Amino acid sequence: MLLPTADQYEIVGIIQQCCQFLLEELRPSNCLGILRFAHHYFCPSVFLVELDSKLSSDIDLNDPIARPRIPYEILFAVGGWSAGSPTNFVETYDTRSDRWFLSMNTDATPRAYHGLCMLDKLIYMIGGFDGSKHFNSVRCYNPISKEWKERACMYNARCYVSVCTLGGKIYALGGYNGRVRMSSAERYTPRYNQWEIIPSMHKQRSDASAAVLQNKIYIVGGFNGTEVLSSAEVFDPVPQQWTFIHSMSSARSGVSLISHKDCLYALGGFNGVTRLNTGERYDPNQSPNWREIAEMFSPRSNFATAVLDEMIFVIGGFNGQTTIAYVECYDVVSNEWYDASPMNLNRSALNACVLTGLSNAKDYSYLSKVHEIGQGGSSDCPNN
Repeated sequence: MLLPTADQYEIVGIIQQCCQFLLEELRPSNCLGILRFAHHYFCPSVFLVELDSKLSSDIDLNDPIARPRIPYEILFAVGGWSAGSPTNFVETYDTRSDRWFLSMNTDATPRAYHGLCMLDKLIYMIGGFDGSKHFNSVRCYNPISKEWKERACMYNARCYVSVCTLGGKIYALGGYNGRVRMSSAERYTPRYNQWEIIPSMHKQRSDASAAVLQNKIYIVGGFNGTEVLSSAEVFDPVPQQWTFIHSMSSARSGVSLISHKDCLYALGGFNGVTRLNTGERYDPNQSPNWREIAEMFSPRSNFATAVLDEMIFVIGGFNGQTTIAYVECYDVVSNEWYDASPMNLNRSALNACVLTGLSNAKDYSYLSKVHEIGQGGSSDCPNN
C-alpha cells in the first residue's frame, strides 16, 4: 500500500495526499477503521481533527439510519492503581465510537490488584488491595440495576489473584495474603453463594494470570516471593488435577493471559529486570511450545485484557516509569497491533471484562452520552 511506504520513507507530500483520500472516502460504516489506520500511520493531526469534525457535521444523530447502532458488546474496566493510591474508577468502552466513558456506578471501596470476571451477565470483583488491607471479600455488580452487592467471602485474602470462570463457577488461584505468596485455590458456586477449597497448584504464584481453554484452566508466570516465573500449569476440573505444561520463553509477573480462537496468549509483564512489550502464543493442538508474536507498541505489566470485536485489547498498566492509559488491540490473523483510544485515567492493577447483549447497553455507550448532551448533560469527557 502507498501510505505505509510513504510513512516508512517519510515522504510528506504523499502522506498528505493519502490522508486527504482517506478523508474523502470516510463513511459511517468505515469511520472506526479509517481512524485506527490514520493513528497507526501517524497521519497529521490536522487530518484527524478534520476527520472528527467531518463526522460531527455529516452524520445526523437524529437519523436512525445514520445513528451508531447500540453495541452488542460493552467492555468494563474496573478499579486499579493511579497516582499512588487505589481507585474505584469504572470506565466503559464502546467500540462503535472508539471512546471510553466514565461511569457513576462505582463501588464504595477502591481496590487494586483484584480479580474480575463476568458470569451470568454479572460482574464479580474478587479480592484485591486498598493500600493497607488485603481483601478476601467479593463484590458483585448488576449492570441492569446498576447496584453493587456483597457476596460470600473467600477462605483466604488474595491480592495479585488470578481469576477465571469455567462451568458456571468462579476460580480464584494463588495471590498474596499480606504474608506469603500462595499456591492454594478455591472455587465459587453462585447458586449457593459458597466457596470451596480445590487442590493447590504446584507453584506459589502471585501476580500470575489465568484463562480457560477447551474446558481446562491454564495459569502462567507470576512471582513466588523469590523469583519471577516462566512456568505454566493446567487444571482439569474432572480429576481435579494440576499438570505442568511447557514453560514460556520469558519469565513474566504482572502478565496477562487470554484465550482466543483456540489459542492462549501471554502478553507483557515484568521479567525481573524490565517491563515487556513481547507476547507469546500457545496452541495445544499444534505444538507443546510457546511461539513469539508481534510486539506491542508499549511495554506494560499489571494491565487488563479482553476480547472485543474478535480482537485482543490490552488496557492500561505500568510501563516501568508510570501508570499508563494507553490501549492497543491485536489482530490474531494478521499478527498486527493497532492503537485504540486511551482511557480517561492512567492506571495499572486494573481488570476488565466484556458483557454481551445487555438490554440497557446504550446506557454504557456513545448513544447514552449523545442523549445526555442533547438534554444539556455532561459528555463524561470522552477521549477523542
